[in-house]
Amino acid sequence: MNFGSSFGISASALTAQRLRMDVISSNIANAETTRASVVDGKAVPYRRKMVVLEATPRSKFSDILNSTLNGSSNKGVRVQAITEDSSPLKPVYNPSHPDADNNGYVYMPNVDITKEMVDMLSASRSYEANVTMLNASKAMVSKALEIGR
Repeated sequence: MNFGSSFGISASALTAQRLRMDVISSNIANAETTRASVVDGKAVPYRRKMVVLEATPRSKFSDILNSTLNGSSNKGVRVQAITEDSSPLKPVYNPSHPDADNNGYVYMPNVDITKEMVDMLSASRSYEANVTMLNASKAMVSKALEIGR
């Protein structure tokens, strides 16, 4: 593996984990939002969003050959999609709330703060691990350049 590909892999992972942390922070910020959008003239609560990551696809032999010959890397990770969690919304009895239905229930977002904090910790640790790998690669390049002196 050349140093360029290690930098590319680390950079793609840093970008993906940063987006993951942004989505998680959006989930936490909207944990009490009962009017995230309007569907058919009716306010709909916020739904938890999740980031789906995948390995960068290398589909054809010609793509692999060209990237190898050019010294570029299309290895790493990328964001496949940002999806909405389909778990049910949480009904809370509060008849005085402006978004309460005829039975007095308000449907709150399906965001669990504890789950979000665990996901944030995981994304943060993954980000830190990739920064460490990037710094190690940078140190190896620096040491390799010192050999020529």
